[in-house]
Amino acid sequence: MTAPTGIDPSVPPSGPGCVECEASSSWWFHLRRCAQCGHVGCCDDSLGKHATAHAEEAGHPVIASFEPGEDWFYDFRTQDAVAGPELAAPTSHPDDQSVPGPADRVPADWVARLGG
Repeated sequence: MTAPTGIDPSVPPSGPGCVECEASSSWWFHLRRCAQCGHVGCCDDSLGKHATAHAEEAGHPVIASFEPGEDWFYDFRTQDAVAGPELAAPTSHPDDQSVPGPADRVPADWVARLGG
């Protein structure tokens, strides 16, 4: 069975956290994984919105949740949830990683910073 366009189930994730947030010593709310190249970025509720930025810049249309216990995909082309295959492990950040995270960089007023 061939994976839908924009999904490569053989590619592992880029790491346990948002690539851009890690590079800038920032923090994230939830994580998303590019289903095509494995880039891990932060969600649109995060300050950086790096998963969407990656999809737009790279032209990779499908993301998957990178949260423990979640197995959904989202296609930016249709702006809807889509079905997808099991991706290469690991399929989420480590269970002991805080949300938001990483714990040592999350400010005490994080809810207010995210508009909550």
